[in-house]
Amino acid sequence: MKTHYFFAFDLGATSGRSILATVGGGKITLKELTRFPNKIISVHGKCYWDIYAIFEALKDGLKVVAAEKIKLDAIGIDTWGVDFVYLGEDGSLLNLPRSYRDPYTNGIPEELFKVLPRKDLYELTGIQIMNFNSLFQLYAAKLENSPALEKAHDILFIPDALSYMLTGGKVCEYTIASTSQLLNPKTRRIEPELLDILGLNSNVFRPIIMPGETIGFLTEDIARECGVHKAPVIAVGGHDTASAVAAVPADGESFAYLSSGTWSLMGIEVKEPILTQDSYEMNFTNEGGVDGSIRFLKNIAGMWLLEQCRKEWGGTGVHYSYNEIVELSDSVAGFQSFVDPDDASFANPVSMVVAIAAFCEKTGQNVPKTHAEFVRCIFDSLAFKYRYVLECLQKMAPFNIEKLHIIGGGSQNKLLNQLTANSINMQVVAGPAEATAIGNVMMQSKGIGMFDSLQEMRLMVRNSIDLDTFYPQDVHLWDSEYNKFLNIIQKK
Repeated sequence: MKTHYFFAFDLGATSGRSILATVGGGKITLKELTRFPNKIISVHGKCYWDIYAIFEALKDGLKVVAAEKIKLDAIGIDTWGVDFVYLGEDGSLLNLPRSYRDPYTNGIPEELFKVLPRKDLYELTGIQIMNFNSLFQLYAAKLENSPALEKAHDILFIPDALSYMLTGGKVCEYTIASTSQLLNPKTRRIEPELLDILGLNSNVFRPIIMPGETIGFLTEDIARECGVHKAPVIAVGGHDTASAVAAVPADGESFAYLSSGTWSLMGIEVKEPILTQDSYEMNFTNEGGVDGSIRFLKNIAGMWLLEQCRKEWGGTGVHYSYNEIVELSDSVAGFQSFVDPDDASFANPVSMVVAIAAFCEKTGQNVPKTHAEFVRCIFDSLAFKYRYVLECLQKMAPFNIEKLHIIGGGSQNKLLNQLTANSINMQVVAGPAEATAIGNVMMQSKGIGMFDSLQEMRLMVRNSIDLDTFYPQDVHLWDSEYNKFLNIIQKK
């Protein structure tokens, strides 16, 4: 079997990297080529991304490929969601893209709800309300009379913009567009009613294309500069979570997934959006997935609480490795105190340690005192929050959920994986940690005809990595303590 080579560009909000993937012999292997920081530029109170620096980093990765004398079969790009660039009529970028962290969207959802009620917006888009969604960014730009918005001939989401800079091809990829709160999940098209509210021409967004379609080929100039041949750029799951979910090594459809990292996303794959009163009230979201699927999911705070505590402790000279964190958690008894990881008080407190202690005191619990007690409180609380969200999912899922797949960096946390299995009373399968890059590559492979289906792709993932399986233990004890957790979070 021929060996194929793929270039995956995986861009996050704080860092990015380029990866060379080798696919052959029924397996996939990854090699990181470059890694670089990505940071917000603040100018006169406005926050931007330096897309030109990102583009240079992308080309730097391609130059490493050239130095290794490798001929690429394809290139794919995934990024975070919602942000975008404006292009002028001549195809030039009208300004640097604003960042989702820009304060210009503060209070904007409430302004838009005066024109289109919140419930009506959810029924049109199926997306949970977050003030940084593209819809609210565009409405904010309209209210501030943005010259770039006024002159925009095209609007491209970040992965599509980078693909355009490589190829000259302008597209609107399905999964990244679905994060915008502009896409109608039933029609899989940008919703005209929302464009009318924004005062935008229907042609400002290109027609939706699906993951696996070819965007174009590297331009002559880029190929010459980087020393590579004119490889095709394939639309992958442009939203990084869509790429990650594509790499879930499932052998059926009756599963839920947890993309675990600083933030966690728990959901299921469905063929049609779930737009019910329950999904609206529980603030679940319908985002696009590969093969035209819907990722029905909810955001959870994930390891954010622990990371902030570790950062705080590090500031006092106390640094813990991952193994030491696990040992800390194991060194104390569980179920001494719980927090709701998604409580507003934990969003960005001055001190996470103080915020956790205050939550426990407010809800009449034991207040953690040692570092070990804080870690165990966080792990127990996350395991129970995962159960809570999974139970909500099961109420709305069109099938019985039989297994939870944990992917992403958090899949390497064996202690939390076991606690989660105990909490949900369900088998947990952990891996791959590199889900986003693998999913990116799998869709490139499908785009050049190596695979016919998502099931074939997932079989290769299963054959390429070592998976850890965790089975429930002490279920009756966890059931009893779960009721305490529910009572605590309802008191907050």
